[in-house]
Amino acid sequence: MTITVHHLENSRSQRVLWMLEELDLPYRVTRYERDRKTMLAPPELRRVHPLGKSPVIEDDEEQGASGARVVAETGAIVEYLVDKADGRLGAPPRRDEALAYRFWLHYAEGSLMPPLLLKLVLGRIPLMGRAATKRVQPMIDRHLDFVEQSLAAKPWFAGDAFSAADVMMSFPLEAARSRAGLDASRPNTIGWLERIHARPAYQRALEKGGPYAYA
Repeated sequence: MTITVHHLENSRSQRVLWMLEELDLPYRVTRYERDRKTMLAPPELRRVHPLGKSPVIEDDEEQGASGARVVAETGAIVEYLVDKADGRLGAPPRRDEALAYRFWLHYAEGSLMPPLLLKLVLGRIPLMGRAATKRVQPMIDRHLDFVEQSLAAKPWFAGDAFSAADVMMSFPLEAARSRAGLDASRPNTIGWLERIHARPAYQRALEKGGPYAYA
């Protein structure tokens, strides 16, 4: 019995591999490559989930309506894995830290990723798109300043201990480091990136997942 991760190269699903390594849960990887022209996920993923996106996991230990339990969406998968691991890397016991944990867990995709994705899409449109990105960057900068300030007094997003909130925040901040202005002018955030990249589980996940442009 094991978890199958339907893993798309250079995607959010790298976080799922990392989470599984941190929790030491058994899993196998089914890899998919992006279409070289559109950079979209291949149609084969629709056989696993109707949206045809990654990440998606199948858990043989739990049975859904038509076989192994299928879970999609990174945040939902991360919370599912926390539950499966009896709460490890989940919300801290202290109220303030637990609230911070939940905030960052949802902020990663709900608030930080949309302007980063918007900048990526606009940057591929000649002339007008590049001009529009100039309006998006101040929005991203506001988010990056907020993150930098939040990491000024604590090493991890939920407090003194590493948690699933840090796993969720990795992809948008790695993307921001790659293409949206995150640099040494925000040392707290860069230091956090260096800490997560040094974790053995993170390194193992890179080996399992293959090429990942943001590492």
